[in-house]
Amino acid sequence: MRTLATVGAFRIVALDDLRDHGDEPAALWKGDLRSLRASGLVTTIVPTERDSRTPVVTLTERGKTLLEAHRRPDHEPAQTFHAGVVRTRELGHDTQVYRAFERSAERQAARDARILRIVLEQDLKREYQRFLQEPNRGRSDADGRVKRTPEEVRAWAEEHDLSMRDGRVQFPDLRLELEMPDGRREIEDIEVTTLHYRGLQASGKASAGFTRYRSSGGRVGSRGGRAGSRRGADPHLAEEVLR
Repeated sequence: MRTLATVGAFRIVALDDLRDHGDEPAALWKGDLRSLRASGLVTTIVPTERDSRTPVVTLTERGKTLLEAHRRPDHEPAQTFHAGVVRTRELGHDTQVYRAFERSAERQAARDARILRIVLEQDLKREYQRFLQEPNRGRSDADGRVKRTPEEVRAWAEEHDLSMRDGRVQFPDLRLELEMPDGRREIEDIEVTTLHYRGLQASGKASAGFTRYRSSGGRVGSRGGRAGSRRGADPHLAEEVLR
């Protein structure tokens, strides 16, 4: 279940970043991944980007259904699981999000922090869109236009611990919801930056207070630091579905 939970939480994970039982590198032709593929629970896709040809792993709908069926009812907050690829042109960037998570997970483990939930950018944006369109729901005369005031948008952003720049909510690539040893709850917002970040996009992300990781090729470094060693998924990721 750990491999399923990891892939489901991040939507896609590069094959090179997954670990098999015994903390061995995962392979398509043996071990957990072979069984999961044969059972129709995961599928693999080869990116088309020149600098990223490593296969990526994603859940099938059947795999997602299995995870949902094995949720622990007492686990809060509930983890969202994803199946399939949404942004095929951004597979290279999206696989870097998991690598940035690995770096952050190492730092949080050193603080004895417990990762409660993984929240992706698209999860936050989906919630934001529901908020924007809520006044239109159930109205026969609704035209789909946003009827939220700037003050309402600002209040929503503050409620969700998100910053704004030039009237726009700034969303991280990834949010970690954490529990500290003394029981306090914290969040860490993570952004993967690339050489393509320019101008307002770069300055907006920089001013948002995100933990930024620079992507260069296949590895991720923290604000220009060296890339970390490969490690397995955080064990707490699977707690919600392990019984």
